[in-house]
Amino acid sequence: MLTYFQAVVLGLLQGVTELFPISSLGHTVILPSVLGWNIDQGSEFFLPFIVATHLATALVLLGFYMKDWIGIVRGFFRSLGTHTIKGDTHAKLAWLIFVSTIPAGILGILFEEKIEILFATPIVAAIFLMLNGVLLFGTELVRKRRDASERGDERIAKLTFDRAGWIGLAQAGALIPGLSRTGATIGGGLLAGLPHEEAARYSFLLATPVIFGAAILKLPVLFHASTQVLGATLLGAVAAAVAAYLSVRYLTHYFKTKTLTPFAVYCFAAGLLSLLLIVF
Repeated sequence: MLTYFQAVVLGLLQGVTELFPISSLGHTVILPSVLGWNIDQGSEFFLPFIVATHLATALVLLGFYMKDWIGIVRGFFRSLGTHTIKGDTHAKLAWLIFVSTIPAGILGILFEEKIEILFATPIVAAIFLMLNGVLLFGTELVRKRRDASERGDERIAKLTFDRAGWIGLAQAGALIPGLSRTGATIGGGLLAGLPHEEAARYSFLLATPVIFGAAILKLPVLFHASTQVLGATLLGAVAAAVAAYLSVRYLTHYFKTKTLTPFAVYCFAAGLLSLLLIVF
């Protein structure tokens, strides 16, 4: 049973950590254990609560990139009518997003029960949070450095579909608490040759369909929840939306000039400290 205070704290935490490449699921699983909160993370309502806070974040991203999404949706239907994406930036981007979304959708459905078990294991989340830091740092070391004279959707649309698929596989890895979806997709974009700014932009665009899909699967459970659970979920979602809006505004400016390295250091240190606190 979440208190309203705990719901707000977890909502704020999710809104920040979902967009920062430091794993929102990892922090959400670890924090209650570190703080000694008596929360049943194996409850049938805990995962829907988390999905609801993610949905609030996705709605903020949808609003933030509304102009882009209008172009992408129009491009998608335009490609269906013309049977081609050649020379159409938004049509190509629509199909790249579709390809990158497939792996997380399939793996999320196939391994749904096993993934839910991980929500009750903070030790596992702490270990994978450390691994997330290692992966972020490694990505910065080996990333491809290419001409970044082109910016925005035009640069992203030059991705090949096989690279979009690999970015999607990286995103699917973030179904495990401790591995960051944003970190995985930004890292995949960097390895595919995108500059930091465009890799982050593509990552934020990818978040929306994946989270909406999870919401369709999980949120109906809340129809059978108590008033307390529904109230906590609503408060958590509002808190997540506020934090997500502030986060996306900050990060879109941050990645114009900065790298993943500070987040890599944070993830490794936070994971190690959490592991020590949980075990000892």
